[in-house]
Amino acid sequence: MTMLDGIQTQALADADIASFFPSNFLWGAATSSYQIEGATREDGRGMSIWDHFSTLPGAIAGGETGDVAVDYYHRWPADIALMKELGFNSYCFSIAWPRILPDGSGPVNEKGLDFYERLIDNLLAQGITPCTKLYHWDLPQALQEKGGWENRDTAYLFAEYAEIVARRLGDRVPYWITHNEPWCASFLGYGIGVHAPGIRENQWAVQAAHHLLLSHGLAIPRLRAHVKPDAQLGITLNLYPVYPADDRPETQKGVAWVDAFKNRWFLDPIFRASYPQDFFEEFGVQPPVMLADDLTTISAPIDFLGVNYYSRTLVRGRTEEEVQEHGGSSKYEEVAGIPSSDYTAMGWEVYPQGLSDILMRINRDYAPPAIMITENGAAFNDELQNGSRVHDAERTSYLREHISSVANALANGVPMKGYFAWSLMDNFEWSEGYSKRFGIVYVDYPTQQRIVKDSGRWYSSFLTSQSAT
Repeated sequence: MTMLDGIQTQALADADIASFFPSNFLWGAATSSYQIEGATREDGRGMSIWDHFSTLPGAIAGGETGDVAVDYYHRWPADIALMKELGFNSYCFSIAWPRILPDGSGPVNEKGLDFYERLIDNLLAQGITPCTKLYHWDLPQALQEKGGWENRDTAYLFAEYAEIVARRLGDRVPYWITHNEPWCASFLGYGIGVHAPGIRENQWAVQAAHHLLLSHGLAIPRLRAHVKPDAQLGITLNLYPVYPADDRPETQKGVAWVDAFKNRWFLDPIFRASYPQDFFEEFGVQPPVMLADDLTTISAPIDFLGVNYYSRTLVRGRTEEEVQEHGGSSKYEEVAGIPSSDYTAMGWEVYPQGLSDILMRINRDYAPPAIMITENGAAFNDELQNGSRVHDAERTSYLREHISSVANALANGVPMKGYFAWSLMDNFEWSEGYSKRFGIVYVDYPTQQRIVKDSGRWYSSFLTSQSAT
């Protein structure tokens, strides 16, 4: 038992929660290149799969694109100044592959590297530690036309891209993330097609997932050859604690399958050099085509695991009779609309306990050297009042309760290293366009004005209390 176990979040002052975190803990927010940068046709940047996908009828809510996004490409100095004002000591951002290699390979676009070099130098000058993600879903469209992540060559080209970036920036960046949420890039992009490139074929999703993992493993040694000796390398996974809705055997089987699908599909190859037993058969697909040493490559040692957490999954199993009655072939269902629960504007249940539960499970079963929360946040229906304030009490509560959950994990021995709220600013939210706002900073899209929400003000105050402990 720890001080936080069984205690309501509201019963602890911010300073009490902050006292659980060490002085060198990383605090900040996260963004991704396509969601914020804009300037998609400037300074030699090539087209990404999201540039193409956004033009497809019906792909994005409102027919919107990331062509301008929040104009970060031109406004980043002021945005970094805002991070400094909020009290961040770190910032997690992604580099756009097509800004560095417009065609995915071949000649390097030096203007792209120059942009990120200026950004990183400014962060360091402000005392903000850069945490760099090499891939947050914006694959060069030229590579997609050659098969994208279904093509094994893309994995090797990613490793080359990683080395190019590390040669230029490796002396300044202490934290490197190869991929952000490869589950989303593979399953949402190649399985159900709601993300770029919009393919709907589970077999392709499995092959894409394997090549994403392979590219991670191939990139790790090439990064280590060019980054600082004490630089930390990792990968970020979106993870979900899976709970049973009842104690029936069918439900227990459903929990095991959903856990394999949402979590172990990527955790096992990275930490155990294997895929979950019977996973592909249960998924109704063939195992990915692979070479004999692929899993050894994928399981290259990493220094930390990035975890993105938004909600839990509650599962109820179905008997054979129930499967027949409801039609289809699914032997389980994910329970939604729980009367006692709160939900975000995305329809995701607010469940802070799930964060400490998944962190303690990862620590117990996989023992990564360190863990960072690289995304955690919520979308709500924010309204700008009097042109100057956004009262988002729900988000403030969300952040406070989830940070308390991280503190609980830390107190229970989980080697936590950092926390990054998602997101710094409202931005282009993939297939939702600009209809969903996750930021702790409000963006008035017509004017691009940045307005710190009440949640951002609270977060800044919390960081002040943490630095004072």
